[in-house]
Amino acid sequence: MTETIEHLREEMRRAAADDDFERAARLRDRINLLRGGADGEDVAKADTSGIARQKPGAMGLGTSRQSVSPPEGWKPPKKPDPMTSGRSKRRGGK
Repeated sequence: MTETIEHLREEMRRAAADDDFERAARLRDRINLLRGGADGEDVAKADTSGIARQKPGAMGLGTSRQSVSPPEGWKPPKKPDPMTSGRSKRRGGK
């Protein structure tokens, strides 16, 4: 197993040196799966493209939550007028 991890590390270094950072990231994820105890054959078949990582510098509970981005072309609704919101037009039965 250590030979495989060392081999993957060397491949990851070569990919990073060649500016192929996507391949280097996939290799990094495969190394992490091997360290976690996954079988070598399962690691080779694993699709790690959907693995989300915590942002650097973000610590604590709730920092790895997904952030929602609005669809293209969406505009937020107008804010209500604070002078008229929550009031009825009729006051005191008039």
